[in-house]
Amino acid sequence: MLEKVVIKVDEEVLQQHIMCAESALLDDLLVHGVEMIIGTEERLSARDKEDILYITDSGQEYRALRQNGWYVLPYRHEKNQETDFTGAMYVLERVEEADYGTLDMAYRRLAGLPWEILTTGRCVIRETTVEDVEAFYQIYAEEAITEYMEDLFEDSAEEIAYTRDYIEKVYAFYGYGLWTVLEKESGQVIGRAGITWREGFGLPELGFVIGVPWQRQGYAYEVCSAILVYAGEELGMTQIQALVMGDNRKSAALCEKLGFTESDEQVEVNGKIHMVWRKNI
Repeated sequence: MLEKVVIKVDEEVLQQHIMCAESALLDDLLVHGVEMIIGTEERLSARDKEDILYITDSGQEYRALRQNGWYVLPYRHEKNQETDFTGAMYVLERVEEADYGTLDMAYRRLAGLPWEILTTGRCVIRETTVEDVEAFYQIYAEEAITEYMEDLFEDSAEEIAYTRDYIEKVYAFYGYGLWTVLEKESGQVIGRAGITWREGFGLPELGFVIGVPWQRQGYAYEVCSAILVYAGEELGMTQIQALVMGDNRKSAALCEKLGFTESDEQVEVNGKIHMVWRKNI
């Protein structure tokens, strides 16, 4: 968990940019229980580095910290445009626009922790972790689930490897994908939902599966409604599709309730015919 943000940059840049944004950023971090340290010379304990996000504009310091296992966010500004930050997953360019949310997301990606995407009245939607795979196998063990969607790998080791690859490549590149749905009260994994791009199609796709014990309780509608709002407001998407097998009346009914319109188009996916539903968002 992020506990400290340490900022160490050029003194002139510190006065021109950091100090101007300090108050708002400091207040936002404090609300979330995060301490901000600026221009410190204090010795930071390596034991605490897992809870610290270090921001620096020095290429040398960036490389040294990163080599020693620190989570480092390089800061690029008008005075260090030629500085080498090779290998950086993210680069901070407008510190005045930084807030707890953006810094925590950068920290989580660097630390290999899942992003929490959104919450609804009863659910938390977050990025999938390899620890979720065991719960997925329990959900997919129901014939009612795999009747209308592709099953997991038979070998759980392959599914775990696939999940790791998905986290590293899809989440890191797109910033979204198929996520894990948890029941807020119990913390239990109850399904999956999210937005993906299917090869050969020109629109993003809404996907969802809720485990049998939690069906017919409105979870799918609650989660998918929130995801559609997120897709429009946060991802800037204007249209989305859903592919539904012709005899899957439950999913078709949900799509209709969500405001999708069934088109005349049919597509074959994994040897099975699916109807194409679309929605403007």
